Amino acid sequence: MEQNLELNQLAKDALREGAKWTFFLAIMGFIGIGFMVLAGIFMTITLSAIPDQMGDLGFFGAMKNFMSLFYLLMAVLYFFPIYYLYKYSSKIKTALQFNDTNLLADAFVNLKAHHKFLGISVIVILSLYLLIIVGTVIALFNSAAF
Repeated sequence: MEQNLELNQLAKDALREGAKWTFFLAIMGFIGIGFMVLAGIFMTITLSAIPDQMGDLGFFGAMKNFMSLFYLLMAVLYFFPIYYLYKYSSKIKTALQFNDTNLLADAFVNLKAHHKFLGISVIVILSLYLLIIVGTVIALFNSAAF
């Protein structure tokens, strides 16, 4: 037995207002991604000008090639939740404008994808933090033993 969900005017107004803010956040996110890509390109050009035979660069020498790739990788990873947020915002505006329940459902699917991506990202980052903490504790115990 399927029940129809109807939105009252307060809910529609809240979704419409929320869509404006999510659109703003998505646009700011795309601008941030653009800056990340520009930073990656800038680092590639700048750091490639430093010769590899410039003596003992130490840690910087090892990180030289990694930094630009890191910025570009972060831009790619950052793109997906921003894209889902943008799609949600666009579809929710259109769904409310034309009173289209199918488009409203599609908008919420994009919002779910956005939240799912962010949730998985948080789990991954917390797991990395835990690994770093455990590794640091192990390293401290090993160094204290000597």
